[in-house]
Amino acid sequence: MPAELSPIDKAKYVSARRAVEFVEDGMRVGLGTGSTAAWMVRCLGEMVREEGMMVTGVATSKRTADLAREVGITVKTLDEVRWLDLTIDGADEFDPNLNLIKGGGGALLHEKIVATASDQMVVIADLSKEVDRLGTFPLPVEVIPFGWQTTKALVEEMLSNVEVLGRSASLRLNGSEPFRTDEGNYILDLHLRRISNPAQLSLVLNQIPGVVENGLFLDICDILVIGNADGTVEVRDINNGTVEHERVDLVDSENLFADSDE
Repeated sequence: MPAELSPIDKAKYVSARRAVEFVEDGMRVGLGTGSTAAWMVRCLGEMVREEGMMVTGVATSKRTADLAREVGITVKTLDEVRWLDLTIDGADEFDPNLNLIKGGGGALLHEKIVATASDQMVVIADLSKEVDRLGTFPLPVEVIPFGWQTTKALVEEMLSNVEVLGRSASLRLNGSEPFRTDEGNYILDLHLRRISNPAQLSLVLNQIPGVVENGLFLDICDILVIGNADGTVEVRDINNGTVEHERVDLVDSENLFADSDE
């Protein structure tokens, strides 16, 4: 592994490298979005190119699809494949029950659809994403542009009736303009600090007119792979109740590390 990689990038890399070991020849695989997921796509592409593995990828964003094609992965739509064997994606935050906050990269709607259309979801992360309770990372909520300020007001009003520490919402921007998802929607980031009842919050959020989906991924993750800069990984399997510690070889690959600034 090139020495210039930061410790956090090394942790992302080893988690991604270990996660792709769950992929088998012929699988239909959901490809997540974000910096850690980009490492996974590169690792999977290397397996396709160098080992001849046949994989069909379903990307959760346009940028993931572009990267997947670039590294040699066949990309199809979810409508074409209908169901997936496995999805591998990152997380912005995870708790001891492997509940997640996702959507920091703006692809939460596609990510949740793809993850729930999979037999298994493997999440890749580093230890900085672990929390006792969700909420430190702002919770993304995808909303339609029409009447978004009214939707924002309704969301903030609703937050006064649930157990959270913070109750403000902000519109995510891309420069001076609203950030738009691949579906053309906006994202509200909820600054909650601590979420006492994620299931209740998810339910009431999605009942508000104008809300498309929220970034709480509850009871979806099956396996969590936590990477460390020293090349070790922790693999938590919530279904089997197991926690394993392993080491990943920090191999050097010029093709893998090219354009690794995502």
